[in-house]
Amino acid sequence: MSHVPFREGARFDHEAEYVVVGSGPGGASVALTLARGGAKVAVVEAGPWLDPDDYPHSAFGGMRDLMDEWGSTIARGRALWPVVQGRAVGGTSVINSAICVRTPDDIFEQWTREHGLPSFREAFGRHQDRIERELTAEEVPVPSLGRSNELAILGGERAKLGGHVMQRYAKACAGSGQCLQGCRGRRKQSLNLNYLPEVLARGGSILSSAPVKRVVLEKDRAVGVEGRFRHPSTRARGAAFSVRATKAVIVAGSATHSPALLLRSGVKSRALGQYFRAHPGTGMFGVYEQPVDMNLGVTQGWATTRFRERPGLKLETLSIPLELVASRLAGAGPELMARLAEYRHIAMWCVAVRAESVGSVSNGLFDRPVVRYGMDRPDMERLRFGMKLLAEQHFAAGARAVLPGIFGMPYRLGPYEVDLLDDAPLDPRRYIAIMSHLFGGCTMGTDPARSVCDESGRVRGYRGLLVADASLIPTNLGVNPQHTIMALAAEVGERLLAAP
Repeated sequence: MSHVPFREGARFDHEAEYVVVGSGPGGASVALTLARGGAKVAVVEAGPWLDPDDYPHSAFGGMRDLMDEWGSTIARGRALWPVVQGRAVGGTSVINSAICVRTPDDIFEQWTREHGLPSFREAFGRHQDRIERELTAEEVPVPSLGRSNELAILGGERAKLGGHVMQRYAKACAGSGQCLQGCRGRRKQSLNLNYLPEVLARGGSILSSAPVKRVVLEKDRAVGVEGRFRHPSTRARGAAFSVRATKAVIVAGSATHSPALLLRSGVKSRALGQYFRAHPGTGMFGVYEQPVDMNLGVTQGWATTRFRERPGLKLETLSIPLELVASRLAGAGPELMARLAEYRHIAMWCVAVRAESVGSVSNGLFDRPVVRYGMDRPDMERLRFGMKLLAEQHFAAGARAVLPGIFGMPYRLGPYEVDLLDDAPLDPRRYIAIMSHLFGGCTMGTDPARSVCDESGRVRGYRGLLVADASLIPTNLGVNPQHTIMALAAEVGERLLAAP
């Protein structure tokens, strides 16, 4: 790990065989694969290194210290929806719920059928077996579920939604409900606790608080990266840095930052920044007679993928703290305070759409990615249908009311008003939604008009330049993507080591 004073005019130069931009699931996985293969690796991460003892205690602190620019990246379309990403050593694995879902078989078939890719099924199975062992993937222990997840299990059974207790990268999860601001108890196996320290132990280096300005290209060859350190608290610019790669640069900055970085580095590809996809989603509160205290227990513990293929959505639990609940409730002043009095009695469950809508990513002012994305009518219909399923699940679990959070709908709906959701508006501006689980922008495939990279993650037309993160993924998975991203990045690393 390198430390450089934040002095204007200072400079830091470094060299490694491989330079990896980004330290999230993709970057950490490819970096460790290369390091285990005996290579010298330098990981360059825009966010700070924080140990669990230094994680913030609040959601506000999590946005300040662990999220990308306070979570200010917005998908611009008919509505403006936040894009949720981490910005720290370990990337989004620090602030997500560590949900472990294997790549569905139909995805491999779709990649072959639609994008000409070979089947990754056997390779991914091998990588995912190993990742599950190393990151202690296990079901949430029953004592750690908390009342919100217990109610979701009950409601799912009664409403015949199917469902299961989640498998997560968490060692004996204590159910402290702090996933979104980093697990101070070190139970969640975020990659700053395991993979990245192993990279260091194997002779690698990590530059933190080091946003990369550009990949350095000499003609058609990537030879390193350049940027300036940025103070993690004040955001002041510090010393310039240059990290030279004697073999290759691997970009793993995320589905938003990877295409933006390649664009400002001068990479030419018709498909660069195109075919961006996501799981847009929103939540619904259920109000219960007895206290739920959703702040107690695991942040996410139940899900169903029964509707993944038709109509194309996923239901899951998500517990959020009081300050985030306040941001989702209608009203202000005394009215809002009265509504917040119900906090201990509400449970929040979510729908994430396996959207068919496609967007784009470009590089904007101050090197911020610009995401353009809009939900088409069929996807909005999926979202609305998912909201009705959530309402039915809440009432099946014994809720006395639900709070749909849709502008133009009543603030509260009772058990006999669920059908009103059939006519809920389809204007995305009426919903409080977010964009999570991002894909594409540097997609892989065999058609140069529709893909930036080949099956090994190599950027077409350039030597020594690869991508190893979610931006490679050419389709919407319909499941939580970390397991797929890590397997794909490990495969990129293995193929790179095996290449002549």
